[in-house]
Amino acid sequence: MCYVPLLLSFCLWILVGSCVSSKKMIYFQGSEKLDSLSRQVKEDYELRIKPDDGLYITVYSKSKELLEPFGNSRTLGSGISTYGNESTLSGGQGLLVDKQGYLELPLLGRMHVAGLNRLELADRIKQKLIDGEYIKNPTVIVRFNAAKILVLGEVHSPGMKTMPSDRVTILDAIGLAGDLPPSAHRDDILVIREVNGERHTYRVDLTSGDNIFRSPAYYLQQNDIVYVKPNKTINVKGSSGLTYLSAGSSVLGVLASVLSLIFIFTK
Repeated sequence: MCYVPLLLSFCLWILVGSCVSSKKMIYFQGSEKLDSLSRQVKEDYELRIKPDDGLYITVYSKSKELLEPFGNSRTLGSGISTYGNESTLSGGQGLLVDKQGYLELPLLGRMHVAGLNRLELADRIKQKLIDGEYIKNPTVIVRFNAAKILVLGEVHSPGMKTMPSDRVTILDAIGLAGDLPPSAHRDDILVIREVNGERHTYRVDLTSGDNIFRSPAYYLQQNDIVYVKPNKTINVKGSSGLTYLSAGSSVLGVLASVLSLIFIFTK
């Protein structure tokens, strides 16, 4: 009977270990303790134009004839469609921002656009159209041509994901990839980003509300890479069946150890 307290302590240790493990599965821990400043949503989350981005630029005007110069396919070197009172300056595949961050626009010439957001570029094109007396009251709309992020590692659906809007967070990326399985590390998500020709890396802890909302990688940018590494429940990336089998084997091993101790102490 003197071994009963020891056995109970051992079982309690197993239980506590399980609780610690499950705690690592919970997102946003401690978020209720954040100060009021950190609760404010960052407003400057618009995507900034980068080299190699593809852009769709559409100009609207009440006077169809004013759009004709921008419907010259020879100016773009590719097909361009003009219909109704709108003209797209970007052709079928969009206009490509070059390595130096410049964009070549019909009649308007070469314009440096890297670092601008969509609305800022639209305003500049509109002003050039007015200053050049091409169109008096144009409406200009700029869109990204399928900006993407890459999600890799221990997620349900890895791969290239199209950004549905300018405002995409790391949580959106995880959701687009089908969320994280139990075998994924939630406290060490790697984000790789290229800024002005330099590669930057960020570590995001999804279990910490303080860490995730303050992270510069909370809002993602086009061409970001998000990598989720597996935890110790698996050694090699495999099927979900193998993951559950590995976890089940661990549980059975613990139970076998407990039963062996009970048998020895009560013999």
